[in-house]
Amino acid sequence: MDALPLVALVAASAAVAGLARRTPVPPPLLLVVLGLAGSYLPGVPAYTLDAHIVLPLLLPPLLYTAAVDSSYLDLRANIRPVALLSVGYVLFATVAVGWLAYRLVPDLPLTAALVLGAVIAPPDAVTAAAIARRVGLPARVTTILQGESLVNDATAITAYKVALAAAVGEGMSWGGGIGEFLLASVGGVGVGLVLMVPLHWLRTHLKEPLLQNTLSLLIPFVAYAAAERVHASGVLAVVVVALYLGHRSWQVDFATRLQEAAVWKMVAFILESTVFALIGLQLPFVLKGLGTYAVAEALWYAVAVFLAVVVVRFLWVYPATYVPRLLSKRIREREPETNWTSPLIVGWAGMRGVVSLAIAFSIPLAASDGEAFPARNLVLFLTFTTVIGTLVVQGLTLPVLVRVLKLPGRDLQAETLAEAQAQSEASTAAEARLEELLTDRRNCLPQPLTDRLRTVLERRRNAVWERLGAANPVTGESADDTYRRLAGEMIEAEREVFVRLRDERRIDDEMMRTLLRRLDLEEAAAYREESDG
Repeated sequence: MDALPLVALVAASAAVAGLARRTPVPPPLLLVVLGLAGSYLPGVPAYTLDAHIVLPLLLPPLLYTAAVDSSYLDLRANIRPVALLSVGYVLFATVAVGWLAYRLVPDLPLTAALVLGAVIAPPDAVTAAAIARRVGLPARVTTILQGESLVNDATAITAYKVALAAAVGEGMSWGGGIGEFLLASVGGVGVGLVLMVPLHWLRTHLKEPLLQNTLSLLIPFVAYAAAERVHASGVLAVVVVALYLGHRSWQVDFATRLQEAAVWKMVAFILESTVFALIGLQLPFVLKGLGTYAVAEALWYAVAVFLAVVVVRFLWVYPATYVPRLLSKRIREREPETNWTSPLIVGWAGMRGVVSLAIAFSIPLAASDGEAFPARNLVLFLTFTTVIGTLVVQGLTLPVLVRVLKLPGRDLQAETLAEAQAQSEASTAAEARLEELLTDRRNCLPQPLTDRLRTVLERRRNAVWERLGAANPVTGESADDTYRRLAGEMIEAEREVFVRLRDERRIDDEMMRTLLRRLDLEEAAAYREESDG
């Protein structure tokens, strides 16, 4: 098997995603558009999405990274809107869009139309997280969108299986469909609950960071495979495990957390970039499969289905936002007041993604009686155009909509103040603990080292407050920025000396690497990790 096309795809996707970070265009959108253009360039091989690869191999790590960085407490506080979107909306969209497609497309069976509805019902977890990070949505809106996208794939995959069984002649009653849904949902959550505690125990008891990070990379695949083995939802199993491990990540040692954060950031970057490029590269394959349908006719159906997807989401979002508040005084008292702009953003942020395409590609070529699946190629085409339409139209206009509506974004001043207060309380506790330890003769230290401990502690206490203070009138830097710059210059001077001594053969390479690692740790302590933005 020639691995060069795969390596070229990953390298090109990563390069485009890296360049996109220097532009106002979100990387997913640029990757999709360039994938569309690149699919017709001479020499570009045919990349076809395989559901047997995407669902068990790409979806688990993407879900895991999104879920482990989510807030369990925020999701629990917003469980009602998240459930209404991830379960209620997906089922509503499956039926509504499916029925509209059935009425729109001549000779399209209702069962095949419902398959289409289930395939394009769920907004994409990766897309929601990627777009939300770039446009600066309010915290509650971001939590709701991320929570929805973590769970809705499980609902859509189950609805797809039920509709597919009816479409291919295997038969599926309403009772059987409900049973299938309950088995998938309850079973997936159950598998996650069973796995999360022993997996966390392993993470906290393995003492070697490399082994801990190897386990971390295996966790999403283990959870997904275990759930699918018992015909439960692998999606829900991964999400439950990831939320639990993310909530208790503080119990893992610092070396593991540092390595794990770097490893998963790289994995997520590569997978997200490749997935969005793959979406665009499907165009030739989808068009070639249209068969008896004329392109103009199929495009008319595509526009109609895209509009139906957009309208149906608003038909669900606004009632789901206001009706519970009208019916329940407790909800009105507990939840913040919601104006019309937040539901508008939630409704417009329904971008579809790779999961919809992967499910569509998994539709069998033939039914149980040997006949071709009705309108399979059209369903695949309409799924592709809906994914592209939502990514490009909604993805490009969402930042503009957020700016026009002037939604209150994150209050950076308030967040910095809260961070400073938290650090002050923690530093006070650390100072008290230090004084307590120093009273024990076993902890006796020379005065310079004792002073150094207090200096480092004071430095941490003041660093956040300094970000609230005035900037340097000459450089525009805060005192914290100046400190980090000077520390970096000093470390770089030491680093150059170590390299020179190695080149002069006064120290060997092993000693140089040991000394440089110490400097790297000092630099990591001096510099805060920059946000992706």
